[in-house]
Amino acid sequence: MSGPERSGGGPVSGPFVQVRDLTVQFPVAGGVVRAVQGLSYTVELGRTLAIVGESGSGKSASSLALLGLHDRRRSSITGSVTIDGQEFIGMPEAELRHHRGNTAAMIFQDPRASLHPYLTVGYQIAEAYRLHHRTTRRAARAHAVDMLGRVGIPHPARRADDYPHEFSGGMCQRVMIAMALVNDPKLLIADEPTTALDVTVQAQILGLIAALREEFGSAVILITHDLGVVTDVSDDVLVMYAGRGVEHGPVRSVLGSPTHPYTWGLLESLPSLSGPAGGRLHPIPGMPPNLLEPLPGCPFHARCEFRDRVAGGRCHTHLPDLAARTGDDAHRSRCHLDDPDAIFAVEIASRLL
Repeated sequence: MSGPERSGGGPVSGPFVQVRDLTVQFPVAGGVVRAVQGLSYTVELGRTLAIVGESGSGKSASSLALLGLHDRRRSSITGSVTIDGQEFIGMPEAELRHHRGNTAAMIFQDPRASLHPYLTVGYQIAEAYRLHHRTTRRAARAHAVDMLGRVGIPHPARRADDYPHEFSGGMCQRVMIAMALVNDPKLLIADEPTTALDVTVQAQILGLIAALREEFGSAVILITHDLGVVTDVSDDVLVMYAGRGVEHGPVRSVLGSPTHPYTWGLLESLPSLSGPAGGRLHPIPGMPPNLLEPLPGCPFHARCEFRDRVAGGRCHTHLPDLAARTGDDAHRSRCHLDDPDAIFAVEIASRLL
C-alpha cells in the first residue's frame, strides 16, 4: 500500500493516527477526574487497533477526545492527536465539524439512542452525506440506499423509508455503520459496537466492520471490554487501566504471551470451552481505583497478586514505564516484574486451559 495522503493531496509522514501523551480531565465538585493519563499510540491505514479494559478504564473518554466530542467548558484535554497529518487537539469547532464524518467517524454504543426516532433511516444517512457534499436530495438518497445495501440491509430502497423502531438492534447497528461510512472516512472508531447483541449478530457486525475496512482501506479503532472479540478482527491491541495504557502490541503477542498482570486477569475472567464442566472463573479481585484520588506507583498494584515479588515496594511508589519487557520491541507493558514471561508460562497459562 502506498503512503497515506492528506486531504489536500500532499503525503503524510508517519502513521495515519498518532496519539501522543493524551490527557482527559473533568473538573467536578470533589476534585478532578483524571479519565485519561499520558496515553500514546498509533494506527496505520488498513489496520485495526482494539482498545480493551474494564468500564471506566478510559477507552471511550480517550476516543471521544480524538474527535473533539467532549464539552470544552467541562473538560481539559492536552497532548497531541494528529489524524491524516492534522492536529485535532485545539482545532476550532468549525474545522472539527468538517472533519467529523468526513476524515473520521464514530459508531456509538447504543444505536437506538443515536438515531433520531422521528426521522427515517434513509433521511438520516442522506443528511450526513449532504453535510459534506454539494448534491441534490435525490442523489443523497440514492447514496444512502446504496450504503444500506452494502451493510447488508435487505430491500434497502424500501427499508430506507422505515423508522429506527422498525429495525432490530443488529439492523440499527448496521444503519449506524452505514451512516459512519457514507462519506468514506479514513478512520472509523467503533465504540462497543456489539453491546447488547446476541453472539450471532455480534459476529456478523464484527465481520462487517472488518470487510468494510478492507473495502475502504480505513484505519479502525475498536473499543471493547471483551477480549473474546479481539483476536479475529484486530491487528494490534491496547490494554487500558485507570486511564493509562498498561500493555500494547500485536494482538497475537499480547494475547498469546501477555506480560502485564492486568491482562492476565482479563484473560482469566473469560470462560473456557475446554476446561472441566462447572469450572470456576478467576475474576480480578477488588475494584478499579478512584480516578479522583489516583494512587501513587502502579495503578494496578492494589489488585495485583504479584506485587510482593517486586523488590523495594516499587509497585506502591513508582509508576513503571510502558516499555518492552521481552525481546519483542513492538510488545510493551507497564510493569515492574523482572521476568513476566516466565511467570505467565509457569503460573498463568495453565489456569487458562
